[in-house]
Amino acid sequence: MACLVSGSLAFDTITNFPGRFADQILPEQVHILNVSFLVPTLRREYGGCAGNIAYTLAALGGEPVVLAALGNDGDAYLDRLQALGVDTRQVLQVQDTYTAQAMIITDADNNQITAFHPGAMQEAHRIGLPERDDIRLAIVGPDGRDAMLRRASDLAAAGIPFVFDPGQGLPMFDGDTLRAFIAQATWVAVNDYEARMLCERTGLTLDELSRSHLQGVVVTLGAEGCEVWVQGERVHVPGTAAEEVVDPTGCGDAFRGALLYGLERGWPLVDCVVLGNRVGALKIACRGGQNHLVDPAALGIA
Repeated sequence: MACLVSGSLAFDTITNFPGRFADQILPEQVHILNVSFLVPTLRREYGGCAGNIAYTLAALGGEPVVLAALGNDGDAYLDRLQALGVDTRQVLQVQDTYTAQAMIITDADNNQITAFHPGAMQEAHRIGLPERDDIRLAIVGPDGRDAMLRRASDLAAAGIPFVFDPGQGLPMFDGDTLRAFIAQATWVAVNDYEARMLCERTGLTLDELSRSHLQGVVVTLGAEGCEVWVQGERVHVPGTAAEEVVDPTGCGDAFRGALLYGLERGWPLVDCVVLGNRVGALKIACRGGQNHLVDPAALGIA
């Protein structure tokens, strides 16, 4: 069974600030903020939510089909996805713009400041669903605004259940639009900050969201694990301790790749989340969003 993975494909320029952002920003001066961080290390990685999710899902043995856009500098990324076994026939390559770019600074506390240039992502709404009958699941992740709106509408019309994962795209939408996304979705996945924003904008609590038609609401809590809400019942799933904390970039995407793997196979939602926590712990011990090694046999799912 194939899984549609809709979201961004991007290049991540990742830097590390050895201090703490909080020590460099004066609260009483934020209205005239002008700061500079010395970042001794810099590297460029393949990233974007769709690419990162597809990487983990393919590594676990899933069959991701990516719906996303690349720019005129995206040939190497396209080759990489294909080499990983990812179906890229629904990837649009836009020749008059660059691939989306994320510039990320991570401090000593693993807080991050990110600047994001959308580039070709702004054309992702031109991509439609593939004409195939083996797709039973999808995820609508952060992407161009019009692309996210179209994807949710197309999936709902096609009767394909999907995870609504607005991520950093959440601030683009008002309460009415977010409620429309939720009405079309089957599951919602957010981190704790996004959960608060989602509830604030929609006027709905997590309890109320979970008592709707949704089959579950997942709230990631970083090292603390996750909350799983199903029909008003909240279950806390503890996190998995990482062997080493190296880079949080892409941890949420690795989690979602594992979540989709379990959902594809009809697992209970809590079991999907347990696997997601384990894979997220593998990811945080590696730099970049697509360099962690996933051994299905070691995870007990081969």
